[in-house]
Amino acid sequence: MDTMSIDVAPARSTTSAAHARESVRDFLDGLVHPIPAEAADTVILVVSELVTNALRHAGGTCTLDLTAYPHSIEVAVHDPSPQAPRMRTPDLNGGTGGFGWPMVNRLARATAVTSRPSGGKTVSALLTRQDQWAGTDPGRRGPDA
Repeated sequence: MDTMSIDVAPARSTTSAAHARESVRDFLDGLVHPIPAEAADTVILVVSELVTNALRHAGGTCTLDLTAYPHSIEVAVHDPSPQAPRMRTPDLNGGTGGFGWPMVNRLARATAVTSRPSGGKTVSALLTRQDQWAGTDPGRRGPDA
């Protein structure tokens, strides 16, 4: 089992999220059993979303943990806020978001939000190591295909 932990500093959320994405790429590139490019892109997208949300809504700091299992990759983001992410209607006009948490839930096999004994929470997502559309007709790819 491969693991990695990254402390994400609040310098600027865009550079912090970019650093997290780069660290994830390094982690995935270093796996003994590599994952397909599409699966890697999904992991990076989920990390970007969870880290950005933690920096924006949970006090500006977080820790990212990655764990590679034989058939999945677990992404876990720990932050100091006790408030769980929530589903809400995406804002199509005002730019206040609402797209990320539903997207993470669609991409992940499972998500969880757990309170930490020391305070705050951990938001985790379990992602497949395989191309989620492998074996399907390329013209019919997508969650509703």
